[in-house]
This record gives sequence, structure tokens and C-alpha cells, in this order.
Amino acid sequence: MSEDTEVTEEPTVQPDSDEKTKANDQEAMKSRFKLIEGEEVLLTKQPSGVGFLNMYVLGLLVFGVHLLFWKPDMLVNDDSGGIAKAIVWLMGLGGSKLPFGFVLVMASITWFNRMLNSSTSGKWVTVWLLIATLLPVLIQIDGLIALIRDLFSDTDVEPFLGFEYNFLFAGIALNLAFWGLVFYYQRSFDYAITSNAVIFKHAFLLSRAHRRILFDRISEVQVERTPVGTITGYATLTILTDSGVGIVEESVGGGIGISPSVSTNENDGNVEKAGKSIIRSFFALMFYQRTIRTVRPDPKHCFFKIRGWEDTKTLLNEMHKKHSQSTKLDNLADILTREEGQD
Repeated sequence: MSEDTEVTEEPTVQPDSDEKTKANDQEAMKSRFKLIEGEEVLLTKQPSGVGFLNMYVLGLLVFGVHLLFWKPDMLVNDDSGGIAKAIVWLMGLGGSKLPFGFVLVMASITWFNRMLNSSTSGKWVTVWLLIATLLPVLIQIDGLIALIRDLFSDTDVEPFLGFEYNFLFAGIALNLAFWGLVFYYQRSFDYAITSNAVIFKHAFLLSRAHRRILFDRISEVQVERTPVGTITGYATLTILTDSGVGIVEESVGGGIGISPSVSTNENDGNVEKAGKSIIRSFFALMFYQRTIRTVRPDPKHCFFKIRGWEDTKTLLNEMHKKHSQSTKLDNLADILTREEGQD
């Protein structure tokens, strides 16, 4: 009589889910930051939304200008005096055919924002401001044509397009579109510290940038904290290298344009010569400019206004020390010492 033998199947060993998830994450990171074989991502960062607060405020400013021209009587009226009357006069330039006053105000904001040379002075922000400036002219193009026609003819002709620029709706649409672009711009920066290097990645609209800095190339890490950053907990970490990455050249001084020349004549007396000498010295001081090398945080090439900056700086210092030439020489000396001891 044969006994029935119970055969038990060995349970299939499944790979650990955590290890599989980690492997998938590393594969995604490899594609995301274009890593080399064997390189591992240790930390990733993106700019804080609070760091772009000034750009959101710029959108509100443009919306406020639209709101003012939509309902000018909210602020001033014809019975107001002084500066208020000047504002009323400016807002009435061009009449309903062409809001020249609005174009003048927006053009001034665009120029001033460009001259500030701040984070709101980028090319795409300037393009958006120019679109917001010229949009009434484009929509009311028949008003511009009628304005030119009135210079040469007294005939009153009905506008052939009949479009009218609505400051309220246009202001809301432009503001929401700009805020959407600012959010997209903020998310377009991607930073990573890997086992081999520091990577800065940027992809915005049609612009692409990818910078890779090896740890042994880093000469200094600077931390910049603004008052708002101190309150909200973010800071900017700028990496300086021996090749000059992170340092820019800019001209400083009070001069704009060309200094006027003050020449002397042979017939000038001593008093006149002394007066002209003082004037020349005055203009030389006013128009004096010099070029300096300074650190200007660029979101493309630094950890721009990130949270958790203390851990980021600590990791940068540790990886820099690990990959520095002095550490490698010390490790080599230790290996040689152990080998000599074994012999």
C-alpha cells in the first residue's frame, strides 16, 4: 500500500516592493537629469513659490492700471485738483479712438521694470508687458486708422471693425495668463545633487538649459537670505567655481549716456578756467562708471530661493570634501601606509 505523498510548492520569492520602487525612481531620475551610468540622485530641489512673489505683484500692478482706466472716477474726477487733474488729463489722451494715455503708462512701467534688472526683468516678462501695452492698439486698430484719417479729412466715417477694448476683462485675462506663466516658470527649474555632480536644469517654453558642475570644481558656496526669505524659510545657494561660474560683470555708477565736454579758451581768465575745471570735475564724478565682478543669483545656475537650504548646504559640503583632491590624496596615503604595514 503506497502512502500518498503531499507535495508542497515552494513560495515564489517576490522582489522587495521598496527596492523595486527605489529602482523605478532612480530610473526616472536618470531620464529626468540625464545621469551617467552608476550615478545616483541624493537630493532634488525646486524654487519656492514665495520667492517669485514680486512677479505676482507685477501682474497685480498691471491689473490695477487696467482697473483704473476702466473706472477712472474711482480715484479721480474732473473736480479734483493738482496731481489728480494731471492724471485725468493723461487718462483722456487719445479719447475713445486710441487710449494713448494707457499706452504711455504701460510703456513707462515696461521701461522701468526692464531697467530694474531684477527677477521681473526677464525677456519673456518684457514681451508680456509689451503685449499688454499694445493690446488696446491692436484691438482698436480702426481707432488708430480713424485718428490718422482725421488729420487729413473732416469726413466722419463709421469704424469698420467696431471692436472696443474692455479694460476690466482684458486686465483679468492678462493677469490670470501672467500668473499661469509665472507658476510654470517657477516649476521649470530643477536642481539635483548626485553622487558625482551638481545639476541645474531649466525648461521653459522653447528655452532649454542643462548645467553639470563636478564637486572638485566648486570653490565656494554662498548663502543669500532676504528678509522675506528669513521669515518664510527659504534661501539662495550660489555655487562659485574656479572658472568663474556664478560671477557676472556689471557697470556701476551714476552716469547715464555721455558726459558733456567743457572746453577752455585762451581768452578765458583765471576765474573762468577755475569754474570750468570745477564743472568738469563735477560731470566726471556724476558720469563716472566702473565695472565690477559680483555674484548675482541666476535661477538657471544656482539653488534659487529653496526651502531646506541648511540640509542642501551640508550635503554640498560633504560631497565637496569627499571629491576634493586633498581628501583623495589622504585616502591614497592611508592605503599606502596600510600596505607598508602589511609588508
